Amino acid sequence: MVLRTGEEYVNAIRHRNKVEVYVMGKEVKDVTEHPFLKPSVLAFKATYDAAHEEDSKSLGRAWSSFINEEVNRFTHIHRSPEDLSAKVKLLRKISHKTGACFQRCVGWDALNTIYVTSRLMAERGKKEYYERFVEYLKYVQKNDIALAGAMTDVKGVRTLRPNEQPHAYLRVTQVTKDGIYVSGAKANITGIAASEEIIVMPTRAMSEKDKDFAVAFSIPLDTEGIKVIIGRQVNDGRRLEDGEIDGLPYRTNHEGLVIFDNVFVPMERVFMLGDWQMSGILVEIFSSYHRQGYGGCKSGLGDVIIGAAYNLAKQIGVEKAPHIQNKLNEMVLLNENMYGSGIAASLDAVKLCEDGCWWVNPMFANVTKQLVTRFPYEITKFSTDIAGGIIGTAPSEWDLKNPKLKPYIEKYLQGMMDYSTEDRLRMVRLLENIGFSVAFLIESVHGAGSPEAQRIAINRVYDYEYAEKIAKYLSQIEKRIEFKENAEPWRRTDTEKLANNGGQK
Repeated sequence: MVLRTGEEYVNAIRHRNKVEVYVMGKEVKDVTEHPFLKPSVLAFKATYDAAHEEDSKSLGRAWSSFINEEVNRFTHIHRSPEDLSAKVKLLRKISHKTGACFQRCVGWDALNTIYVTSRLMAERGKKEYYERFVEYLKYVQKNDIALAGAMTDVKGVRTLRPNEQPHAYLRVTQVTKDGIYVSGAKANITGIAASEEIIVMPTRAMSEKDKDFAVAFSIPLDTEGIKVIIGRQVNDGRRLEDGEIDGLPYRTNHEGLVIFDNVFVPMERVFMLGDWQMSGILVEIFSSYHRQGYGGCKSGLGDVIIGAAYNLAKQIGVEKAPHIQNKLNEMVLLNENMYGSGIAASLDAVKLCEDGCWWVNPMFANVTKQLVTRFPYEITKFSTDIAGGIIGTAPSEWDLKNPKLKPYIEKYLQGMMDYSTEDRLRMVRLLENIGFSVAFLIESVHGAGSPEAQRIAINRVYDYEYAEKIAKYLSQIEKRIEFKENAEPWRRTDTEKLANNGGQK
C-alpha cells in the first residue's frame, strides 16, 4: 500500500467497534459522516491527497530507508536538515488547501521523537525499545497509518507531582509478560477521532517516585477501554446547520479528551516503561520538533488571512490606501518572521546520532513558537481592522437566502460592483472562521506548550554568563576572554549532552 489515497484513508476509519467517541453527549459511530467531525476528516484527508497532487507531491513524499520505498512524508523519519525544512514547507502548503489545522503533525512529531529517544536509549544498552519501535515504524510506513500524538495530561493541581495526584496523569497500573495496563486521560488531543493510532508520551520530566507515569506506547484508537470526548470550539454549531457560507471553511480541526479506562497495551508496542530519567529528554525532543512545525502551518493560515483581508479591502475600494498598504505589509512581515524562524530551526539542525537522527535547532524552534504565540493575534487584529465591524455582525446565509430579505441585504451590503454581496459575505465568513479559530489563535498560544514553556527553554539554552563575559571584555572591565568556537552564545541542551557528548552540527 505505502502511499494511500485520501479516499482509502477515509474508508479505513469509517467503521469502528470498540472505541467510544462522543460529540455533545451523544455517541458517534461513523466519524466520516457526522457533520461535527466530517470537516476534520476532510482536513486530515488533505495530508494524503498532498502526496498525489502535482503541486505538492514532491514535498508530500519521502524515501524511507527502513522499508526502501517512497512513503507519505507524514510517516517519514527526518534524515537531514533538508527533510526538516521540507516539513515546514509542506505544512505551509497544506494550510492553503485546508484553511485549518490538518491534525497529522502531532503524530508525525511523536513518531520522530520516539525514534530518537529509543535510539539514544539503545546506544546506552537498552536496545529493546528501539527494536520494537523500528518494527512499528515499518508497519506505519507500509500502511500509511493516520497517527495522533498524545502528550498533554490533565495535570490537576500544577504544584503537585504525578505521584501526589495519580488521577491527573496517565499511569501504568499493571505489568504482565505480555504487556501493560494503563489508566488516565490525555487532554486537548488534536485530530484524535480522525486518527487510526495514538502514540502516547509522558508530559513532563519525572522523578523516581513518578516512574509509573514514565510510559510511552502506541495503540490503535479502536481499542477496548478508550473513550473520546470531543471539545467545543468557537462557531462549531454552524457545522450542524447544513449551510455552506456560514460554515466556511469546509475543513476544520477538533481536539478531544481521551480517556484510558484500564487499557491493555501489548509489550511490542511499549517504547518506554518506568524509565523516568529519559522522560524529560523525550519531552524536550518532542517539544522542539512540534514548535518548529508551527512556523509552517501558522504562516500558511496567515497567508489565507492576508489574502482575505486584501480581497475585502478591494471589495470596498480601499486596497491602495496608504494605511491599508501599511497594515498588509505589517501582516506579511509578521507572517514571514514565523516561517523564517521555522526554516532556520530546520536548516541549523542538530545531528544526534551517526546514521542520521536529525533534531531541530532547539533555540530557533522555541523562538519560532514564541513568535507564534504573538503574531497570529497581531495578524488577526490587522485583518479585523481592514475588514471592518461586519466581520462580527454580518447577516447569516439564511438571511441572504430568504427571498424577502435578500434584496435588502444585496442593496445595503454591496461594495465595488465587481463583487457581489454574496462574495463579500463569503470572504467575511472565511476570515472570521479562520482568524478567530482554535487553529490560528488558541492553538498558537497553548499548542506545543504554553508561552512560559518556551521562555524557560530559551533561558536554559541562552548562555547569559558568556554574553556577560563578552560585554565585560569589550567594556574593558575584564582584559581577557576565551571566545567559544560557535558564533551563538548558546548552551547545549540535555538532549545534546546525552547524544554523542553534545551532538554534532
